[in-house]
Amino acid sequence: MADFEKLGVFYLGRETDAAGANPGGLVLYDSRDLLTHAVCVGMTGSGKTGLCLSIVEEAAIDGVPVIAIDPKGDLSNLLLTFPRLAPEDFRPWIDEDEARRAGTTPDAFAAQQAELWRTGLADWGEDGARIERLRAAADFAVYTPGSRAGRPLSILSSFAAPAGAPQAEAEAIAERASATATGVLTLAGADAEPRGREHTFLSALFAAAWREGRDLDLASLIQQVQSPPFQKIGVLDLDSFYPAKERFELATQLNAVLASPSFEQWLDGEPLDAGALLYGPTGRPRVSIVSIAHLGDAERMFFVSLLLNEVVSWMRTESGTTSLRALIYMDEIAGYFPPVANPPSKAPLLTLLKQARAFG
Repeated sequence: MADFEKLGVFYLGRETDAAGANPGGLVLYDSRDLLTHAVCVGMTGSGKTGLCLSIVEEAAIDGVPVIAIDPKGDLSNLLLTFPRLAPEDFRPWIDEDEARRAGTTPDAFAAQQAELWRTGLADWGEDGARIERLRAAADFAVYTPGSRAGRPLSILSSFAAPAGAPQAEAEAIAERASATATGVLTLAGADAEPRGREHTFLSALFAAAWREGRDLDLASLIQQVQSPPFQKIGVLDLDSFYPAKERFELATQLNAVLASPSFEQWLDGEPLDAGALLYGPTGRPRVSIVSIAHLGDAERMFFVSLLLNEVVSWMRTESGTTSLRALIYMDEIAGYFPPVANPPSKAPLLTLLKQARAFG
């Protein structure tokens, strides 16, 4: 067995000279190092995504499930795996314009690409058998929330009470309520400023329901905006803090989202469940690529926040471990984790950075 086939060791390549030639010793990565998290920084075109995809594939071979958030729509290429490395497998996926520019037929170009991959993999000690191992180790799927282009995801469960509620820690409920409120307000185009009136009010609605173990959806949330289950916010009377007329305006904004024909597609598909994205019904590991390239900025932020909160909730139901249990990968994270601003995605990301290590 090759050194890089040992469990818990990720094969990232070999040492080379500055020109990328003369490969030397193996570059092996201990998967346990990912428990302290990782960020890949580099110039455009320097190979960041390629390196990270190598880590994703190595994790899959080891049976470690992955949720990969894909803002650019590139990661679905992970499904293009051809163990036979045969020209006919490459043929449907080649760029025929590129073949014409090369002065060759599409079939001949596909044969060239197949040979290029066969030779290239062999140079690094890999072959079709290792590709087959990758395919056999995990299920791969592409999800497209808000669209039926891939597998749709339903957000209906995303306003559900966190696992373990009402026994869940008050801090965890408050944290999730705040992030969810910010995401909903962002999607509706309302004022989502943390500690602003709208944000405080919606956070209180979510927290009140979840402390009692009650689930919400967007329709019931709109109803509660108009008829809240409490009469005070802090020490202030509700109508002094947020008069009924202005609450109706917020309800109207939220209802516009619900009434939009495109919103129906957010309710179709498999439930947004982190555990189901990581493992299939039989317990088989999964690599779930969640493509959000087709969404607008507000929709992306809304969905990523919901997904990350689901991951945090799932994490808190797991026992502690010192080995890598799951991998959450996000390509191009900058807008979701800025150094100064506080978008709704930032809070669950901070929670993962602080706590995920103990859960693998």
